[in-house]
Amino acid sequence: MPRTADPTEIPERLLSAGLALFLRQGYNATGIQQLTDQAGVPKGSFYNHFASKEAFAAAIVERYAQNMQRSWERMMASAPPQPMAAIRHVFAQMLAYHERAACPAGCLIGNFAAEITLSSEACRQGLLAAQLGWRQRLAGLVAGAQASGDIRRDIDATALAALAWAAWEGALLRMKVEHSVQPLRDSVALLLDHLFRPPGAPASLTSPSPEH
Repeated sequence: MPRTADPTEIPERLLSAGLALFLRQGYNATGIQQLTDQAGVPKGSFYNHFASKEAFAAAIVERYAQNMQRSWERMMASAPPQPMAAIRHVFAQMLAYHERAACPAGCLIGNFAAEITLSSEACRQGLLAAQLGWRQRLAGLVAGAQASGDIRRDIDATALAALAWAAWEGALLRMKVEHSVQPLRDSVALLLDHLFRPPGAPASLTSPSPEH
């Protein structure tokens, strides 16, 4: 392979290949040779940029967290100004993403949590930071919807955001097992139309639409 003048090209190619492979088949089933083959770089170049497969996985988690942040910013750019409508928009966009996916890969954070959090503290810390960032962003919208009376106020916004994260990640696991996005639709409907609903408010029959 010809040498490149850009010192970031090989690590970038490795990270792109690693993210795709880890999402599709997981950490343990992906070897260094497969990573370098997918990236189209010599196997020896991997250790020029990453001290170990664990260090590489931690870098993948950081990249995935950055992608989550950018994805949130894109969703907010097209979201309605009202907090509750923005929450519905976020979940509708995430649901639409998984509906378009060729295979049910799920979420890297949930996938890695089941594989490497007990063996890699660096990865565990990265996964924790990534999920906390998402939960904090959602909690900000929940707090706004609570202020406008659209979401119950007897439970703290951060707790409701944490519940939403747990329900979504659990639904993603069901999606992978059942090969269906219906668990995502059902969980979102229960969260937004029932569990988040202020006491005494009429239940909504509207579920998030991927056309939003």
